[in-house]
Amino acid sequence: MSTPSYTVGDYARFALAGAIGCGVTHGSMTPIDVVKTRIQLDPVVYNRGMVGTFRQVISSEGAGALLTGFGPTVLGYSLQGAFKFGGYELFKKTFIDFMGVDNAKNYKNTIYMSSAAIAEFFADIALCPLEATRIRLVSQPTFANGLVGGFARIYREEGLGSFYNGFTPILFKQIPYNIAKFLVYERASDAILGLIPTPKNELSGAMSTAVNLGAGLIAGCSAAIVSQPADTLLSKVNKAKKTPGQSTLGLLASLAKQLGFVGAFTGLSTRLVMVGTLTSLQFTIYGSLKSALGCPKSVEIN
Repeated sequence: MSTPSYTVGDYARFALAGAIGCGVTHGSMTPIDVVKTRIQLDPVVYNRGMVGTFRQVISSEGAGALLTGFGPTVLGYSLQGAFKFGGYELFKKTFIDFMGVDNAKNYKNTIYMSSAAIAEFFADIALCPLEATRIRLVSQPTFANGLVGGFARIYREEGLGSFYNGFTPILFKQIPYNIAKFLVYERASDAILGLIPTPKNELSGAMSTAVNLGAGLIAGCSAAIVSQPADTLLSKVNKAKKTPGQSTLGLLASLAKQLGFVGAFTGLSTRLVMVGTLTSLQFTIYGSLKSALGCPKSVEIN
């Protein structure tokens, strides 16, 4: 028994579906992300919870401040989504083909986790410069006027390497996040489908959407909890300045010590809302777009 063959065009369609799904969902969550980042960066000033911080930002800076970083968010997460979903399909199929379909059944969790981790590594290379720009714009509202201005100022004043100051924490954040996201989604989908008497290939469009939403919500909340400490650290490291001679790892260690265990989970409730919602929507949009774009079925381990 073998898996179906995919062409380069098939992977391109997977990537496009992932790019649209991630770009749209992350872009729509920009106001929540602004609030979450403000709480993480300055919990003393923004100490009123999610709703209170929304009101605080609007009162002091206007409603437009909630869209700060919209440009780098959409572009960055569209690029990330292309690598994340397209890469996951590529590496999952590669592992299954290498091991053989029958043998792969004994290692499905390992295959899901490995595929997600490798795909996320390449996705983060594309995301990191734009995420650094987004965080700078959100944390320093007067830093620049939008994506192009913020990107250009960081490059001009701090050099290309500055865009990757947060690469290590973004890996610590995104790789566990993506592993949890895809692993829990795959297993949650299997569990939900096991409760439905209708075979998967006979489900209606509405039922398929409901499965994607439910499994995606469970996956998103799990991924948010796993990756929250690194997300807080990432927000801090893109605002903090290194002392002379200090390495990125040294800066990370110093910030982690300052935060402590409780501080590392600052803003978790806001992020649960954001990540749970966007992850469920991502899988739903991705599933719908695969059909619309004529993508072949994803390789499954049954």
